[in-house]
Amino acid sequence: ITHSAVATVKEVDAAKGKVILAHEAIQSLNWPPMTMGFTVKDRALFGKLKVGKQVHVDIKKEGAEYVVVGVR
Repeated sequence: ITHSAVATVKEVDAAKGKVILAHEAIQSLNWPPMTMGFTVKDRALFGKLKVGKQVHVDIKKEGAEYVVVGVR
């Protein structure tokens, strides 16, 4: 299952493959708006992740964590 959210990029650490996003509520997960870190599955997505930019992200649960699998 892939979940979508609108988020503002707060921090990017391409070397570690991580991003911190302040996302709106994600209805499909019953998550309120919050700021949290995610692993980014494909390093090519870092080209679309700039601090301060508002993006639409697709996240998916992989193991125990949620991973960004798409950025629009």
